[in-house]
Amino acid sequence: MFLIVGLGNPTKQYEKTRHNIGFDVMDALADKYNISISENKHKALCGKGVIEGMKVVLAKPQTYMNLSGESVAELVNYYKLDPESELIVVFDDISLEPGNIRIRKKGSAGGHNGIKNIIAMTGTQNFMRIKVGVGEKPKGWDLADYVLGHFSTEDRAKVEEAIGHAMDAAVLMMQGEVDKAMNDYNSKSK
Repeated sequence: MFLIVGLGNPTKQYEKTRHNIGFDVMDALADKYNISISENKHKALCGKGVIEGMKVVLAKPQTYMNLSGESVAELVNYYKLDPESELIVVFDDISLEPGNIRIRKKGSAGGHNGIKNIIAMTGTQNFMRIKVGVGEKPKGWDLADYVLGHFSTEDRAKVEEAIGHAMDAAVLMMQGEVDKAMNDYNSKSK
């Protein structure tokens, strides 16, 4: 079984913001594979289903971004998963342009507080990630204001394409094809 977690903030005011791109990917996966993300447990909205023959739990932590690790750790423990091989986390990345994604097998938090909390709560930084580009904040902008803001119409179209790539990459990663996912999608992120 795999746990795919999309990071974001709960409540309507954050819907479709840059910081909630992880939630958008979860919603797209749920739509494509007929998984209902409606069960509220372990501080997350969850849905169990099957993607390309593999059992999966899709989760959207409801803890707010910076405490995402509380939910992720509870889910990993409840389902008795190995975070180093059965966890994929999808989140926003300001160092990537909108429309680009980057796959990582492991790594540091890279300044992302949600990832930092997941590392702290699971005790490992060796989990798979899909970073979805939201673009660098403009000069003079506050970072929080930027990531909690909405995409321009032009950027939103690019991001919708990236959501599709993130879904395809997640399937490859579950199939044990992390290197292929990296080759297919990281090269497009230049």
